[in-house]
Amino acid sequence: MRASGGEYRPSSNYNSPFWTTNSGAPVWNNNSSLTVGIRGPILLEDYHLVEKLAQFDRERIPERVVHARGASAKGFFEVTHDVSHLTCADFLRAPGVQTPIIVRFSTVIHERGSPETLRDPRGFAVKFYTREGNFDLVGNNFPVFFIRDGMKFPDMVHALKPNPKSHIQENWRILDFFSHHPESLHMFSFLFDDVGVPLNYRHMDGSGVHTFTLLNREGKATYVKFHWRPTSGVKCLLEDEAVTVGGNNHSHGTQDLYDSIAAGNYPEWKLFIQTMDPEHEDRFDFDPLDVTKTWPEDIFPLQPVGRMVLNKNIDNFFNENEQLAFCPAIIVPGIYYSDDKLLQTRIFSYSDTQRHRLGPNYLMLPVNAPKCAHHNNHHDGFMNFMHRDEEVNYFPSRYDPVRHAERFPIPSSVVTGRREKSIIDKENNFKQPGERYRSWAPDRQERFVHRWVDALSDPRVTHEIRDIWISYWSQCDKSLGHKIATRLNVKPTM
Repeated sequence: MRASGGEYRPSSNYNSPFWTTNSGAPVWNNNSSLTVGIRGPILLEDYHLVEKLAQFDRERIPERVVHARGASAKGFFEVTHDVSHLTCADFLRAPGVQTPIIVRFSTVIHERGSPETLRDPRGFAVKFYTREGNFDLVGNNFPVFFIRDGMKFPDMVHALKPNPKSHIQENWRILDFFSHHPESLHMFSFLFDDVGVPLNYRHMDGSGVHTFTLLNREGKATYVKFHWRPTSGVKCLLEDEAVTVGGNNHSHGTQDLYDSIAAGNYPEWKLFIQTMDPEHEDRFDFDPLDVTKTWPEDIFPLQPVGRMVLNKNIDNFFNENEQLAFCPAIIVPGIYYSDDKLLQTRIFSYSDTQRHRLGPNYLMLPVNAPKCAHHNNHHDGFMNFMHRDEEVNYFPSRYDPVRHAERFPIPSSVVTGRREKSIIDKENNFKQPGERYRSWAPDRQERFVHRWVDALSDPRVTHEIRDIWISYWSQCDKSLGHKIATRLNVKPTM
């Protein structure tokens, strides 16, 4: 039986004129426990009471380790420019093609109930429900990241999360950890910039961050970076504004998104790509697969692809936000990964997280399930609610006509090399953050300096760590390091 919204629901929950248990049994009294006499004690045989309490006790699933605080909305993606020469992805096959989507915006580090005005990167994840399966474009509002190798991801999150002793997020821990990783400077040039606190989710950029690979029907590979640009422009909150907004409403971003869509003021973003021939990746003074670097737009201009419109609010926050799960490994024919070290680790870790948090069958949940026909022999496990009555659950079989899908291209480059743990050759950690700082107006530079002086003034930041950061910023821009050192009454080491 279908609910009014078109989704399948158990018949016992749909339009029943009386109260029932989860199994559909009628409940004649949903107000009083079954007791011995009027006063009790309560009997364990009161199944409805036990089910009601047990269900309530389990209403909260474990929150995400990162991106716990989020808001979602639904809409469509429409192709506006022909990119069929670059990719055979069906949903990008021609201008005018529309694909249903759901988007989840989030903060990264803070808990599920935290204010949305805290300085933090924002998650920007889009699930495309294509005819060839789902495509998850899982990114952030910044085009770069703190680290370039997933080996450091747990350490990075531990440093950014609250102190395990006091449960207080503290600058000295963050500055200590990242003092060992100057690759983080570019990311900090975004995080400590004005864009570190977006006005709301509607007025921020999005980026796929990683380098992916596009493949056309002939199998030609092209490196690609994905970028979302809001048609309403990027807007931010400065410190005093963030305090006021967050003090009045710690869910201001979620409410703004919901209210805007409800009022018919639909948020919209343009999708752009940057492309690079893989044969050219060694021509630059940086590694194009390094997530701490951007591709200069004067060399790799933004090319328009399509637009995304969010025109429908979610129907249920738990079902379509808390249970909404993304994974960078979920791609479609015509889009593939690259050798980006951080992307390679995310391919594993995201789905592994969701199997722990939501269960091994999380992709059966309606919000995560593909809208196209699908078939496999993944059976059983916790919360498998798929009704299956076939007798053959192996492949191949002469009793089951299912076959391999039509072959589609994947990158065919030859891979050679020694087994080793190493860092990339072209670190070049200081050039791009320095260029970014110099591109700002003086008042924006001043705010950046002020935020770093505040952070480095933490009483638990040692002289050694303070000197390292002044040295780092001096190598990005000599005047920047000098300003920070002067405000801190120390001499720059460069």
